[in-house]
Amino acid sequence: MQIYFDGNNLMDTVELNKPELYINRELSLLEFNRRVIEQAKDENVPLLERLRFLCIASTNLDEFFEVRVAGLKHQVKYGSKQTGPDNLLPTEVLARVNETAHQFVEEQYCVLNELIIPALSKNKIRLLRRSQWKPKLARWVRRYFNSEVLPILSPIGLDPAHPFPRVLNKNLYFIVSLEGKDAFGRDSRLAIVQAPRSLPRIVPASSEDNTGNHDFVMLSSIIHAHVGDLFPGMNATGCYQFKVTRDSELFVDDEEIDDLLRALEGELPSRRFSDAVRLEVADNCPAELSSFLLKKFHLHVDDLYRVSGPVNLGRFLAVCDLVDRPELKFTGFTPEIPNRLTNSTNIFDTLRKGDILLHHPFQSFAPVIDFLRQASTDPNVLSIKQTLYRTGTGSAIVEVLKNAANAGKEVTVVIELRARFDEAANIELASELQEAGAHVVYGVVGYKTHAKMILVVRREGRALRRYVHLGTGNYHARTARLYTDYGLLTCDRAVGEDVNKLFHQLTGLGRAGKLKKLLQSPFTLHKGMLAYIANEITAANEGKKARIIAKMNALVDPEIIIALYKASQAGVKIDLIIRGVCCLRPGVKGVSENISVRSIVGRFLEHTRVFYFYHGGEELVFCSSADWMTRNLHHRVEACFPIEEKRTSDSVIKNGLLTYLSDNTQAWLLQSDGSYRRVKAGTLKPRSAQQSILEHYCGLS
Repeated sequence: MQIYFDGNNLMDTVELNKPELYINRELSLLEFNRRVIEQAKDENVPLLERLRFLCIASTNLDEFFEVRVAGLKHQVKYGSKQTGPDNLLPTEVLARVNETAHQFVEEQYCVLNELIIPALSKNKIRLLRRSQWKPKLARWVRRYFNSEVLPILSPIGLDPAHPFPRVLNKNLYFIVSLEGKDAFGRDSRLAIVQAPRSLPRIVPASSEDNTGNHDFVMLSSIIHAHVGDLFPGMNATGCYQFKVTRDSELFVDDEEIDDLLRALEGELPSRRFSDAVRLEVADNCPAELSSFLLKKFHLHVDDLYRVSGPVNLGRFLAVCDLVDRPELKFTGFTPEIPNRLTNSTNIFDTLRKGDILLHHPFQSFAPVIDFLRQASTDPNVLSIKQTLYRTGTGSAIVEVLKNAANAGKEVTVVIELRARFDEAANIELASELQEAGAHVVYGVVGYKTHAKMILVVRREGRALRRYVHLGTGNYHARTARLYTDYGLLTCDRAVGEDVNKLFHQLTGLGRAGKLKKLLQSPFTLHKGMLAYIANEITAANEGKKARIIAKMNALVDPEIIIALYKASQAGVKIDLIIRGVCCLRPGVKGVSENISVRSIVGRFLEHTRVFYFYHGGEELVFCSSADWMTRNLHHRVEACFPIEEKRTSDSVIKNGLLTYLSDNTQAWLLQSDGSYRRVKAGTLKPRSAQQSILEHYCGLS
């Protein structure tokens, strides 16, 4: 796509609102998943990690249908004519999404069948289809079926006494065609069999042959091979896998509820049986059966996805954990612990000498847990306050908070109950903490609390001092090993006062008052970012150096995009590092020629949000829990914090921004037509940002 505008003068906002200047959000998200699939194709990536990327792409697509496609279908159902900045109607977006998603699914299974499975087989990791079962293995499968599977299966014949069952979201099912009559003389032609959720989808096969192979059999194959045993006296003429994806958005009327926890508890069960949005079936399923299923789920033919393999592709992820072959995985590493913490026994003493910036996963998450652990046992610590969005099961942080509450500390936890797909876990977490004596609140109704903050108040002599942790990612030890994020530990007085005001805002009523250093959504972050962009525009118009570098997960907000377009027109050099969705269209003559957008897809999920402004040579650096999305800037509680000490801000600029701009192995450049082109090293030395940072912190080469 080529778009040209008159670049002689800065355009006004009306001109910069033209739909052709914006990429559709949903299509941009699908493009991100294409980049994930490319990792599965890349022979430079270890084989089991390629399989992992393929599974991640599959689960990403599931969530895309559960949330984004479900939302589009609601708009279409109720005749919405509302459009985004790209001016596409919901019907138009849905049509393009369907076309792209079908192509995407076909590509997934081509990668699985033509690349991954043959490569696994060459490495003695075999996913055995029924046609590959030798007699010894077939006998073992029968024994497994009879002892482990058959006792918990409940086949449902479809007749007037057995209506079509309620099918769970994303669960594996089979539709079985039958001939003959049962003991009661019934001649139902169809039955539904649900694969037990309690059983693994990937089953390690018997290793009696001692060939050194890692052999696996899928539960779907085991059930398929012996489905006839479920219908004695009848003939199973066909057995076909299917899976339904359902709308997973929870509806809670903010104006009607008086107890958010109870309201969510009431809504969670409905997620399993809400409106269907997609049907996946085996590619050999007869047309009359797939049509029958579409009718039962009130779906259109466009919602049908025929797949050449297991419908629950994401379950192959288990193979990566079941196979102990280090040479087929990324090289392990030990995250660095900063020297100042290694040589310190008291983290509070260390922080009084200066801030500590942690760059995860290259640097350990343990100091954050140690910070809380020391606070929980220090007799001088009076109170601990923390926000929790996602924590994971068996969280050490949660245990520390419970211990602190049991020890008599004033512990206050702001839990976001509506963290998507973690609602049930967070409801349970809230109960645990309350039982331990912690004060638990759920933030502000109508605004998700997405800020990542810890506040520790400690008595030191006659004064109270505040110690703070602020982060770009969740307090989740597992994702801290997989996601790139920044965390700042500080006892800066102004930052501590700001965080204290934010907690008062979340737990009480009234206004937080003016913050000294932090920017906050939904009040000052959006305005603040626009003001810093405007400052760069002013500098450029005055012939001075102007530069913006921003790294985030997604760029969607139209006002921010317009501001960046104006900055580009003024001559500001803008580099954007955006992992996922980007609605800004770079490289448009007269509009965005000075903007480059790159996406890094590699071993770790890029999750840091970093904003850099040259600011007349002052070089301002901010980290944030918020992306530049309308929901983050206006409908969530977010915290954006400055990185002020020169040694820490220099580190963020170098390792968090410039290293990514020099990546020529895992980087993708966004083109003006919305597609992405992979950056190639060519004659230059190959550079991987993530690998370079691993070498910098962990000595991993």
